[in-house]
Amino acid sequence: MLRHLFYLIIVKPLVLVILGVNARGREFLPEQGPAIIVANHNSHLDALALMSLFPLRTIKNVYPVAAADYFLKNRWLKWFALDVIGIIPIERKATAGKDVLAPLFAALDNNAILILFPEGTRGEPESMGKLKNGIGHILSERPDIPVIPVFFYGLGKSLPKGEIVLVPFFIDAFIGAPLLWSGNRKTFMTELTDKLAQLQSNAQKLS
Repeated sequence: MLRHLFYLIIVKPLVLVILGVNARGREFLPEQGPAIIVANHNSHLDALALMSLFPLRTIKNVYPVAAADYFLKNRWLKWFALDVIGIIPIERKATAGKDVLAPLFAALDNNAILILFPEGTRGEPESMGKLKNGIGHILSERPDIPVIPVFFYGLGKSLPKGEIVLVPFFIDAFIGAPLLWSGNRKTFMTELTDKLAQLQSNAQKLS
């Protein structure tokens, strides 16, 4: 209930009304899981912007993946992140004998739609940094799960890294066709990188 109210009262008005999002390729978004959405990470608003693209009937199955050391560092932020936004927290540093990706496998096995930012941290506005290969590891274990690439243009100017004041700026979302596991981690990561670069190029041409 909290997630639905937050989505309806805060996320939709903030992202779709105050900022405005023009989504190209919305038909590629999954209506049900398991599935993985990957996107560039330039702003505090990235996860909310992605959530805003889904209809209410689907949002209960959409979970942003976020760093446990940041979002669980105090009880109020932990409550908001887990109970309101609905993140799946993961450790950024591996611990001996513990699979840091185990929560993601469990969620996918329960038909979740995960939101991942494979750069690992917020980068420069309207750009895409080097991807970490965790997504490749996930796909090697769950090869039937589609990966939908998304590139946002404009979010990095609305609330970039290091800023706390929201600047209204129109947002474009470029959504690509789902990618499927190619059978090789290096090959898949190359395909994903190339697809995101293509979406970034499309965004720059239309900006």
